[in-house]
Amino acid sequence: MTDCIFYTDDWDAFAKVLPTERHVIGKKHTVTIERDNSNTRHHLGRMTRRTKVVSKKSEMVDASMKLWNALTDPEVFQRYQSIFLSIF
Repeated sequence: MTDCIFYTDDWDAFAKVLPTERHVIGKKHTVTIERDNSNTRHHLGRMTRRTKVVSKKSEMVDASMKLWNALTDPEVFQRYQSIFLSIF
């Protein structure tokens, strides 16, 4: 981690622990990360709700996570997409 640059918001704790020469403060570079976090929370909200639709079985939770990964990872999505399209 000696070659990386840290993009953060203006939270004091980051400035205390990150090297100043590799620390960039601002929303410009964190928007994509925050959008991904928001989408993940939205689509996996079923993991946190206490309603009848929450899966109690670990197999269903595991299947939900695999489906989320397949839909959000371009390489995995493309592999499943080509299999699905080959059926037709």
